[in-house]
Amino acid sequence: VTKRKKRKVEQEEVVVVDDKNQSRVKVEEVKKDVSKGVFERFPFTLGRSYFLTRWCLLRFLGFIYFIAFLSASQQIIPLLGEKGLHPVKDYLKALRLPQEFTSRYPQLPTLFWLDCSDFVLQTSTFIGLFLSFVVMTGLSCNMIILFALWLIYSSIVNVGQIFYSYGWESQLMETGFLAIWLVPLFSLRETSIKPPFLILLLFRLLIVRIMLGAGMIKIRGDQCWRDLTCLDYHYETQPIPNPVSWYLHQAPHWFQAIGVLVNHFVELIIPILTLIPIPFIQNFTGICFILFQILLIVSGNLSFLNWLTIVPAIACLDDQFLSYFTPSYVKTRLLPPQSKTIKNKSNSKTNIKTGGFKSRIKKTGKYTRNLITLTVVVGLLYLSIAPFQNVFSSGQVMNTSFDNFRLVNTYGAFGSVGKQRYEVIVFGTSDKVLTSTTQWVEYQFKCKPGDEFRTPCVMAPYHLRVDWQIWFAAFQNINTNPWLIHLVYKLLLND
Repeated sequence: VTKRKKRKVEQEEVVVVDDKNQSRVKVEEVKKDVSKGVFERFPFTLGRSYFLTRWCLLRFLGFIYFIAFLSASQQIIPLLGEKGLHPVKDYLKALRLPQEFTSRYPQLPTLFWLDCSDFVLQTSTFIGLFLSFVVMTGLSCNMIILFALWLIYSSIVNVGQIFYSYGWESQLMETGFLAIWLVPLFSLRETSIKPPFLILLLFRLLIVRIMLGAGMIKIRGDQCWRDLTCLDYHYETQPIPNPVSWYLHQAPHWFQAIGVLVNHFVELIIPILTLIPIPFIQNFTGICFILFQILLIVSGNLSFLNWLTIVPAIACLDDQFLSYFTPSYVKTRLLPPQSKTIKNKSNSKTNIKTGGFKSRIKKTGKYTRNLITLTVVVGLLYLSIAPFQNVFSSGQVMNTSFDNFRLVNTYGAFGSVGKQRYEVIVFGTSDKVLTSTTQWVEYQFKCKPGDEFRTPCVMAPYHLRVDWQIWFAAFQNINTNPWLIHLVYKLLLND
């Protein structure tokens, strides 16, 4: 809102309606709410509001959660079930941690310490699907729902072993934990509280850390990122190409070199601009991040990594910018009205000056919430010290957690790019006796490249974990991929 509108609101009158005699009583001129917390007074808000920002961010996060739980619901039993490739039961038993749940959980935060049967594993994914659908569609959203989503998904990730060892799993856990503090505790209407700006600021620091981590690992890593030749190979050797990847691979070198320069600009320069507290610059950086992620989405099947990275990028945008693309009925529902008529259902003896008992309770709750949120912000900033130091360290590591709950992590991708594509091909035969004339037939995976005459698939943001993991096995050895032996054994059993 503009300063002029603010002054106009301050001059309007509040009306209290007494239910008993229906009389209208003039109380006092509206003054600025002295109960405003630190989040509303923080200077870097620059008079901007973030109701539409929060709405877009939560809907997109709900979509990512939905895709993640959809993938888990289809794959958790064959991967982690009692007869899966890496059973959770065997994994937890091998850790030999104390018997008490309260001692086990801090060391490996997962609810499956209590029960890791196939029924419980599958049911947890269905609960996650339902709750994420509720958030995605905007039916309701509060701390309890978002905390439940974070708790269930973190429980799966922490026992997922090699199939959940990807950087975007930790990124979803960190993003999901931040989102918990954007919404009210019990109310199903997320608009019942203002978006805490310091939490949005942590989202911006997250996108800065993601981009800088990815950019720095490339500059320090493969020489091809420095001589602008990496994209000459990347589209062919990436984990799972899509149909567009083939066309991008055919592009001339100058086109690929420009692509590398754009990558360096967005990952190394734009994050620095994000720290400048000027609305126009912050909106500009948010758009750059989002457009860059869309380009990556189009160029290959990178699971929900790039889709998820759009979530913290949305936090760079404010309501004034988003309102240009938001229908009027949505803005009417989400943006707060400029003035309100207060209906007092209590009797006429209510103390008008103090606002009554309910008003005091509400004000106390607001102070308490601000204090708790500020404590969380300070704690997360403290945990961010090591990840930010890692970004600028000569021994930088990517996709690493510095705490068991994965609240703050390091990120990065494609620090090195393969120059040739190696592919693991699995063959089978129905012959009972093997001879020189035995006919071997190739197993075709759902999306992994195999048959050279089959058009590449479109899979993202859905994640086929076996198809992805076998790409890593192709440039490693069988000793570091025992799951592949388990897979072949299951195929021999006709599982």
